Amino acid sequence: MRRLAMPGAAGMALGAALLFGASTPFVKLLVGELPAVGLAGLLYLGSGLGLTAARGVRDRGWQPSGLAGPDWLWFGGAIVFGGIIGPVLLVLGLSRTGAGTASLLLNLEAVLTAVLAWVVFKEHTDRRIVLGMGLIVAGGLALTWPSPGAAGSGWAGPLAVAGACLCWAIDNNLTRRVSASDALFIAGVKGLVAGLANLGLARALGEPLPGGSLAGAVMAVGLLGYGVSLVLFVRALRELGAARTGAYFSTAPFMGAALSIVMLGEPTPPQFWVATVLMGVGVWLHLTERHDHEHLHEPLTHEHMHVHDAHHRHEHDFPWDGREPHRHVHTHQALHHAHPHFPDLHHRHRH
Repeated sequence: MRRLAMPGAAGMALGAALLFGASTPFVKLLVGELPAVGLAGLLYLGSGLGLTAARGVRDRGWQPSGLAGPDWLWFGGAIVFGGIIGPVLLVLGLSRTGAGTASLLLNLEAVLTAVLAWVVFKEHTDRRIVLGMGLIVAGGLALTWPSPGAAGSGWAGPLAVAGACLCWAIDNNLTRRVSASDALFIAGVKGLVAGLANLGLARALGEPLPGGSLAGAVMAVGLLGYGVSLVLFVRALRELGAARTGAYFSTAPFMGAALSIVMLGEPTPPQFWVATVLMGVGVWLHLTERHDHEHLHEPLTHEHMHVHDAHHRHEHDFPWDGREPHRHVHTHQALHHAHPHFPDLHHRHRH
């Protein structure tokens, strides 16, 4: 009998897909209203400002991020690839590519994320996860194949979209390395840096910036579709690893199509139902995964929100009121045991 795999983390990954999928049609509409680089800048600036304000309200001021030492290098790389290069390539690609072709190509992000996670970062996988990811990607292909107007105009647009997917795959795996830190801080800083950098580049290129109402609308889309979505994605990375979180997130095109059907009364072509079955089975394979073996936890010192479970049986050297979850620097002693687990924050071991 298989058990559900981290339903809370899977729900956050699917929630991230829902928000991002819902934002894509709005971004496509805005492509005709704004130049590419300025649009990318406003989307991320809206995300950064909104999340930074939310963090300030939550913490009643500025609090440490939890990042230390090499974490800043991983985080900086994630910002460059995912927050600066990726969005610009996507917007450029959408301006030169049909909607169907772009939707097909966006499925590359999940595949490239998984390949990098398995080959470069040695994240564990098995046949069940590979099959589930294959079905989810196949569902994404079915959703937009064939699609009216899918023909693009040359290779420049498709290559730009594919390049954006590669940048986000790199971003996903680098962000996994710092996912123990405050998700609001990670997403907020990424939004601020990427937004300001892209807007500065837009000004340098002579791109005009929009008026207040249009800019506000773009930033609101960015806050939900890029900001809150990224917070949920980082939280899921912490529990599930990059490959599994990327697989759940690749349902974003389906989420967008489903919302269009429910909210706008659009017709449901056969491709939608084929995609529903394929993605449903793929997600079920991931949700019902069970991975259990003896493994060794090496000594580790870090900081993140936690409860005193089997992996956090430590004493406190400060007054503690007994509330959980809580956050402080703590040390894990070497531990050898067996239990069902996933490539989460405490199970990034080799097999």
